[in-house]
Amino acid sequence: MKPRLSVITLGVDDLERSLRFYRDGLRLPTDGIVGQEFDHGAVAFFDLQPGLKLAIWPRESLARDAGLTPGPRGAAEFTLGHNVASPEEVDAVMRLAADAGATIVKPARDTFWGGYAGYFQDPDGHLWEVVWNPELLPPE
Repeated sequence: MKPRLSVITLGVDDLERSLRFYRDGLRLPTDGIVGQEFDHGAVAFFDLQPGLKLAIWPRESLARDAGLTPGPRGAAEFTLGHNVASPEEVDAVMRLAADAGATIVKPARDTFWGGYAGYFQDPDGHLWEVVWNPELLPPE
């Protein structure tokens, strides 16, 4: 297997609500909900960077497609990291997320390893870390 990801899919409880959060609140580019003509096919894709998309798909549809029974959510099992170029940008993204309706789990602050980070949860409880790591600065 080549070390490459092309789509990160999040199971969501309310597709329209999650679309508004990511499109209108976090301002991620999308063509909106597609696949509505298929049973269990409605999904929305967001462009994150070249070759990488975020998908939101109803939890029940995702479980059905994978052949699993939907189970309870657990926010501490998985995090999406958004690395930014400065501590000020961490604060700006955290404000944007809060204004979009995110729950701020841990306000941004200095980290024990020399960075600056905070955590928020989207409307479905998915955990995002917004982080400035001086060792992993994003390309400009």
